[in-house]
Amino acid sequence: MWIAPSSLRHPRAATCCTPGRSPRQFRVPWTVWIACLAVLLLGPGCGKGDSARPEGAKAESGGKADKAAPDAKEVTLAPVTELVVEQTIDISGTLDADEQVTVGAKLPGRVASLAVDLASPVQRDQVIAQLETRDYELRIEQAAAALAQSRAQLGLPQDGPDTELDVENTAIVREALATLKEAQANQVRARNLAQEGLMSGMDRDAAEAAAVRAETAVQSAREEVRIREAAVRQRRSELRMARQQLADAVVRSPIDGVVQARRASVGQYLAAGAPIVEIVRIDPLRLRVAVPETDAAGVRAGQQVRVTVPGDSAVYAGTVTRLAPALDQQSRTLLVESDIKNPGHLRPGSLVSAQIVVNSKPAPSVPASAIVRFAGLTKVITVENGKAKEKQVATGRAAGDRIEIVSGLAAGESVVAKPGSLQQGQPVRVVEGG
Repeated sequence: MWIAPSSLRHPRAATCCTPGRSPRQFRVPWTVWIACLAVLLLGPGCGKGDSARPEGAKAESGGKADKAAPDAKEVTLAPVTELVVEQTIDISGTLDADEQVTVGAKLPGRVASLAVDLASPVQRDQVIAQLETRDYELRIEQAAAALAQSRAQLGLPQDGPDTELDVENTAIVREALATLKEAQANQVRARNLAQEGLMSGMDRDAAEAAAVRAETAVQSAREEVRIREAAVRQRRSELRMARQQLADAVVRSPIDGVVQARRASVGQYLAAGAPIVEIVRIDPLRLRVAVPETDAAGVRAGQQVRVTVPGDSAVYAGTVTRLAPALDQQSRTLLVESDIKNPGHLRPGSLVSAQIVVNSKPAPSVPASAIVRFAGLTKVITVENGKAKEKQVATGRAAGDRIEIVSGLAAGESVVAKPGSLQQGQPVRVVEGG
């Protein structure tokens, strides 16, 4: 900025200057020039400080700042209510078949027919396979003939029940008794004749020995009848066994279930015990889980169990039905089983997630929308004296749209239902609804 020369003249120039004289005769000293330059350089900076502002301006500015306070924010309160919270053990497990049976041939033989295949549903006692029966039919005939022979030896008819046998009426016993009676009569006569001197002592001794032999023959006859009677029972048992083998040639299912695998084909010769099919019972399914030792103390029979399957939103319910009597020493776990009703599409062998409900208790809860999480802290906002107040809380399990409060709040208090960006100390105004 440049100053006109007239403003730089010496004060005395204005009085000394007369008309007709030249202005060059009145020069401005150099010290004046330096002072004016300093004023020009320092003057603008001094005008920008707060000290240069008038007191009235400061007061006017302060008044406007006080009037710029923000308006109170409208909020809705939600009560802290008690919620029944379940204490559960979350664990993974496996769904197994309730029963799994490998059905085999009880007898050796060739497979004549198969009535089932993979995934075939079967009922208890349903025919699964049929073995060739000709060999077993011949064995029945053979056993029947042997039985008839044994009955004939006892004087029994070929067909008839095995009634109590009268040993004394059998032929061999009657014959032995007749011989004994004759020998005893001869013995009496020999004694009488020997007393009269009409028979020698040798003949009398022979008669005595004959009587003893006859008595022994009766006892032997009775024992023979018992042996033959036992033989009849044996032949009868052999006949029943042959008939049972014929019945066993028809292979039946021992349980209700579904065919898991087929192990034999028509025309194949099977040894005794060779597998034919595998059958599984899939309703109910058996859930098996290994509960850690630290949680095993709280598990009891009858507790509720919930099962979820990956890819399936449904929850399947059951109860704890069986607990192992001891912990596994290697894994330090307790085997727990539960029966799960199968609606039809659950499959044995599936890996599932299970929850065992070991306890339930009431606890304070708030809506999930009332929780504020920031920088690792969990807080809720309450209202105190018309201003927002933050409270740090510890949360637990979620149940629907509510969250358990472990610590920091008690039932009966109220929190801001939807705090949003509400800050500590911010003025608020409570409204109904939301």
